[in-house]
Amino acid sequence: MIPVLLAALAASLPLTSAHIAIWHPSMYGFNVTEQTFPYDNRPVAPLQDMTFQEWWFHNHLDYPPNPGDIFELPAGKPVTAELACNKGATTWWNSSEGGDIRNGDDPCPGSPPAEYHTTGPDDLKGCMLAIAYEPDVRKIKPEDFVAFSVNQTCVWHRFTDFQVPARMPPCPEGGCHCAWFWIHSPDSGSEQIYMNGFRCNVTGTTSTVPLAKPKVARRCGADPEHGKPNAVPGNCTYGAKQPLYWLQKEGNNEFEDPQAPPFYNDLYNFKDGAQDDIFEDSYPDGIPDPSPEQTIVPTPVNGAFVATATPSPSLSSASSTAAQSSLASASDPLPSAQGLPRAVDNQPRTGIPRKSWTQTRKMR
Repeated sequence: MIPVLLAALAASLPLTSAHIAIWHPSMYGFNVTEQTFPYDNRPVAPLQDMTFQEWWFHNHLDYPPNPGDIFELPAGKPVTAELACNKGATTWWNSSEGGDIRNGDDPCPGSPPAEYHTTGPDDLKGCMLAIAYEPDVRKIKPEDFVAFSVNQTCVWHRFTDFQVPARMPPCPEGGCHCAWFWIHSPDSGSEQIYMNGFRCNVTGTTSTVPLAKPKVARRCGADPEHGKPNAVPGNCTYGAKQPLYWLQKEGNNEFEDPQAPPFYNDLYNFKDGAQDDIFEDSYPDGIPDPSPEQTIVPTPVNGAFVATATPSPSLSSASSTAAQSSLASASDPLPSAQGLPRAVDNQPRTGIPRKSWTQTRKMR
């Protein structure tokens, strides 16, 4: 009898497979459904081979959040976001089409990890939050977004913490705009990018130093699967970096092969946690031009991030390793690295304690 009931329950659950989005009432397209557009343009739908209008802000600019719905970013503290394959698996399930399917920290209840593009905890490639200090969403350009927080355990948890840099300046009157970005491992499913935009505001600010103009991230971390066992720190982009715009018909700033995706991890010098070197005064001595032959690795001030030129097996090597395997040239992109080591520290990664794979995936 119990197996029959479980089968009936599984059949009644809405489709949650394959894709993930960040969910919050402050997002554009929060109430977009599969029927809103002539094509599936739900917030969880992947973005691939699209025109600029189609992929930019997920083509949800005409579906803004309600006035007053703001995602707050406390300077110097973590903020917990909810990642899920379906709104019904989040706090806001009551506005979803399929009702409440929440299952604790599981981002995709009823779906195996392969359905959200990973083979397990060692196959996670990270996701990122970026910010644009512009209240008018129609004025924002791709090069305005600055990556400010990375979580390299995406998308294993529904409750995912993002550390906010302590020196984030206040937003202008009218607030800021943020976006969540994710590119998954090539091991499970075809490649695409994910982007969800939302209104945001920085709170508890103590600094007014502006963010630096972001540059395109370069491939510089260890890439052993493609013949690059060592990182090349001199080839990294340091300081403020743009998101990875990739695999679209137009608007790309990365041009890697689909089997060699760019990632929000050490491969592109996106360190786990707050990006503390993104401010105009982070590098008073300047940043040398990156190249495979560059031997000078800049060290920022007024931030927790410290770059090193010589990787070692210690914790410091985790930050230099990512900094080392950038593209040898823009015309000759290097393939991807997989299973890169993540920095090991005492910072929280998620809103609740980590569970084992079996515990997290068990249906309750």
